[in-house]
This record gives sequence, C-alpha cells and structure tokens, in this order.
Amino acid sequence: MQFSTILTSIALLGAFSLSALQPAQAQTRTGEALASDETILLMSQAFKKGNVQRLSELLPQARGHVLEPWAAYWELRARLDTASPAEIQQFLNRYAGTYQEDRLRNDWLLLLGKRQAWGTFMAEYPSFRMNDDRSVQCYALLTDARSSDRDVAQKVETLWLALREADEGCAAAAEQQLKARRLQPHAVWMRARLGFESNNLRIATQAVALLDAEWANTVSAVYSNPEHYLEGKLLALRLRTKELVTLAMIRLAVKDPAAAAIEIDKLRWQTQLSQEERSWVWGVIGKRSAMRLSDEALGYFLHGQDRHMTDDQLGWKVRAALRAGNWAQVATATAAMSEPERQDAAWVYWRARALQKLAKAEPDRIEARRLLQSIASVRGFYEQLALEELGQRISAPARPEPLTQDEKDMARRDPGLSRGLYAIQIGLRSEGVREWNYSVNLHQRGGMNDRELLAAADLACQHEVWDRCINTSERTKDVMDFAQRFPMPHKDAVLQRTAQIGLDPAYVYGLIRQESRFIMDARSGVGASGLMQVMPATASWTAKKIGLVNFKPQQITDRDTNIAIGTGYLKLVLDDFAGSMPMAAAAYNAGPGRPRSWRGQAGAPVLEAAIWAENVPFTETRDYVKKVLSNTTNYAALISGQPQSLKSRLGMVGPRELGAALVSRDLP
Repeated sequence: MQFSTILTSIALLGAFSLSALQPAQAQTRTGEALASDETILLMSQAFKKGNVQRLSELLPQARGHVLEPWAAYWELRARLDTASPAEIQQFLNRYAGTYQEDRLRNDWLLLLGKRQAWGTFMAEYPSFRMNDDRSVQCYALLTDARSSDRDVAQKVETLWLALREADEGCAAAAEQQLKARRLQPHAVWMRARLGFESNNLRIATQAVALLDAEWANTVSAVYSNPEHYLEGKLLALRLRTKELVTLAMIRLAVKDPAAAAIEIDKLRWQTQLSQEERSWVWGVIGKRSAMRLSDEALGYFLHGQDRHMTDDQLGWKVRAALRAGNWAQVATATAAMSEPERQDAAWVYWRARALQKLAKAEPDRIEARRLLQSIASVRGFYEQLALEELGQRISAPARPEPLTQDEKDMARRDPGLSRGLYAIQIGLRSEGVREWNYSVNLHQRGGMNDRELLAAADLACQHEVWDRCINTSERTKDVMDFAQRFPMPHKDAVLQRTAQIGLDPAYVYGLIRQESRFIMDARSGVGASGLMQVMPATASWTAKKIGLVNFKPQQITDRDTNIAIGTGYLKLVLDDFAGSMPMAAAAYNAGPGRPRSWRGQAGAPVLEAAIWAENVPFTETRDYVKKVLSNTTNYAALISGQPQSLKSRLGMVGPRELGAALVSRDLP
C-alpha cells in the first residue's frame, strides 16, 4: 500500500474521534502538526528488522501521532535488554492503561524472570493486567513465598504440562519444586511423553535434564532411533529404563502405529511396564491410527485403560468409536475426560447421543435430554445439532433493542478501540487486532456487558472492519445480534453471482465468513488471496474452466473477480462431491484429494456427516467444515426468514457409488 499523508492522518483522526493518551492535552493541540502515518509504518518495518538505530531516529517524529504508543513500544522493546529501569518505568507511566504498557510489562517480566531479578519482578507482577503468559505465571510461582506448598507445585505442574513449547520459566519453577520434593519425577516423564507425542524433542530433553543433564543425550538417541533402543533392552526394571522404553514406544507409535502395537504386545513389556505406561502407549497408538482412519484404531484403544489416557487421546478414541458405531465406548471415553474437557460442546453432544442409543431406562433418557438442553442454541455446530435433537430448528433470534446514541458514543470514545481501528486502517492489521482485542477483553474482565460489546461491534461494522465486528459480537452472552454476527457485505455481487451459477448464497457467505471474515485484502501464509482466499494456481485453473478470458494473477484481489473465481471453484467442487456441502467445504480447505480418501474405500460404512466431519484428521479442516456448515445454516435463516436444518445440509457421507462420474478429477 502507499504511505498516507499527514492530511490523511488528520482526516482519519476526525473520522474516528480519536482521543490522545492525555485528553486534556489533546484538546489544546488543535492545529499542531501530527506525525505522518508514513513515520509509523517506517517504524513498524524497522522493528521487524531489529533496526534499533532507525527506531530511535524516527521516534521524535511520531510524537503526537495517535499511534505514538506503538512507536514508543517498538523503540523501547527493540533495546529492552539494555534499557534502564528508569526508562522502562517512564514508558509504563506515560502510556498507563494502554495495551502497549501491558505488552511491555509482559516482555519486561519475562526478562526479569530470566535474570532472576525477583525483587523488581514481584513489585511489577501485580500490575500485569493481561496475566495470560504461562511463563510469567511460572516465574511468579517460582518467587512465591509459599513455594513449598503442594498447591503451588500443582499449579506449576498444570502450567508446565499445558505448554506446547519448551519454556524457561516453567522449567525453572518445575526444577524448584522437584528439589523441594513437592513435584514428583513422574511429572517430568509425563512432560517428556507429551514432547515425544507432539514431535517436539526439545520439550522432552529440557524436561529430563531437570533430573539428570546427561539423560538428555539418551532421550535424543531414543527419539532418533526408537527401534534400535528397544532391540537392546531385555529388561526395564529401573524407573529410568522403564520411562525410556515408554518414550521409545511412543516415538515408534507416532512413526508406525502398527509396528508399535506389535512391539508393546510382546510378553516382556506386558510384565515389565506398568498399566499406566502401557495405557499411555496404547493411547498414542490408537490416536495415530485414528488419525489415519484405520479400522484398527478402536481395538488399539481397548488394550489400555481410559483413566490413564490424556484428553487428546480420549478425544480420538471417541472419534474412532463413532466411526465404528460403538456407542458404549463413546460413553465411557467421554466419561473419562477431565471435567473441563467434558464441558466442550462436542463431547457433551456425543455423550448425549450415546446415552440416547444405549438408554435402557428413563433416567438415561432424561440425562441425555439434560445434556442436550445444556448446550442447545444457534451459537455453533454442536449447539445447533443439539437443538435439532430436541426437535427444534435453527432460527435467527429477535434483534436486540437498538443501540442508543450514548452507547455508540461511549464505544467511539474508547481510546483502545479507536487506536485499533486506526492501525487497521493504515495497514497495521496485526497491531490493530491485538489492541482491539485487549480493549474488549479488559472491559469484559471489568464488567463489559452485552450492550457495550454490541456497541463496540457496531463501531467496527460502521468502519467495515468486519472481522472485529463479528468477533466482538460473538462475545455477548445473553443477547445476539445476528446482523452483526453474520453480516452480508457485497450482497448484490454475491447474490447475482450465486444466482447465475446455481449456488446457495448462504453457503457462499458461510464460507467467506470463515475464510476471510470479509477482509478484502486478506492474504494467507500460503498465498491465498481475497474474500474467498483463492490460491494463484487454483485461480488460473478456475478462470479457464469458467471462461474468464484474459485473466491475470493480480486480478485475484479484485472483489468481483475473486467472487467469480471462488464461487466457480466451489461449484465445481460441490458438483464433484455430488452436492455434499461438508465434503465440498473440506475440499475447498484441504484440496479435493484428501476428502476423497477420507470418505473411505468401497465397502466402508456410510456415516452421518457429523461423524465424518468429526473424524477429519486435520484439526484446521475439521474445525473449518463445522464452522462453514454452521455459518451456512444461520445465513440461510437470515436470508430466508424461515427456520433451517443443519442436519439436512450435512446429510450422509460414504464411498463414491460404483459407476458415479467424476466431474473434475483434475480439480486442484
């Protein structure tokens, strides 16, 4: 994009009614020259490149700009290692109450923890409003005067095991608790197992080194060649050897589940490994097999005990049981999950369905109905399915009372929301989104009610920042404004195009909402562009198929061209999958080849599409299919004004019928 001018900055300031950090001073600055957007954008680039000198040179020019807090943050963050405490405190005071203040405090606390500057750390930690950084939380526990208490050890263990990357703060806190004998070595081996299961060796070696630094090398060797390690182990009587054997089994299971199943079933491991160790390994074998849609998956899970498996493993056991039609195992696996995991709408729904299938007495049917009622709403995929199980259809709720001018003005005057919008407007989307979310989240913690959320969402809608409009409106608890949650920008273009090619406009809107949140210039990390996030190769191929002559790759960001190509490709995919909306959505996200394989070979069972979607191996695609279909159903209710059925859109999924024609086998 081209750099904005000072006049553009002034115009945008007026449009957003932005207030500076010190409102009284802002009112006296009318007519003062403001730093241009160009300076801010140059500083953003310098920060990404780590150019400290350039940041320091540009900072004076950014004084007085509405995004001055970002400019000052970038400049100080880039040299935080060498900044004096006085400089840091001056920044925190000058920008008190802003996202940038709390962001820098987060960065500083991490640095203080790493340096073990506990006095300054504990003085500053209570002011950390976000308090969402697990590493910072672990550093705080490390300095806790009650660090010998079992309660602190439990908190450290919970935080540490939840981290998906190696982390110094939580590792240091875990080490302290190990030395105090409040944290047991088993927690270390659990952390190592999770590292092996997620293909993250660094997690495992960091954990095991807390027990003995030399063991980390052995763990690395086990990770590199688990088969070789297992061949040389005839006995696993010592704790360390048993755990290393378990790690080797886990690594083998990730690489080759069938081979791991053969190995762990050998007599020596049945007698030398504990039930807990064997169950964890069987959980990994089952999970990796289920991710490959193997018919053997459920049988593998049944070799272990649910109580020794992780929530993630149990989730895959539920999926394998659903594919196999084994509702008893759906019930037992969901019952074994941790309490927070059991509350997830997916597992509430499937547990209710299992109880319905297995019910032999009225109490079971009553419990199933209670579970369905606890989640039934129009808010999401499983919530909508629960409604239909209860005999209801999906309708758009009545609109809430219109916002008052005072409510709108309050949102407009919020400095964090205004800065967020401004940053997005000049191309700093990541920064703008973070500041917007921070403002909304902090308000929520302090009591931002549904009306305030609706007003904030309305502010974003009015400026056509649709992603913030949607995401903010989705936060309301007791009221819903479907016009905010499911907006229909570019309505004439979408309706005209879908009518021309015979495509359901609700389906197109459901897909666009998930793909780009209606951000015109959205671009993914892999190069997909525009409203419908079309890949360059797919765009060129589709342009030829639909007769779009003289198509040039740069045209993909044009609204009408993007809609024409995106809908054209979606129609081809939908026809290829015989009108199956869930399979076409999966194909749009992951490519058509994958859902063709996921539907199974000849002789595979025909499944409810909800079961098929839950078993999609890719987390992103699994989530995508559910959200697109849920969105579609709500858009259909809005467009038609009539109650809708998600189940009818889902249908059934099974192998392609023999003799069925492939519409476009060359679909990219």
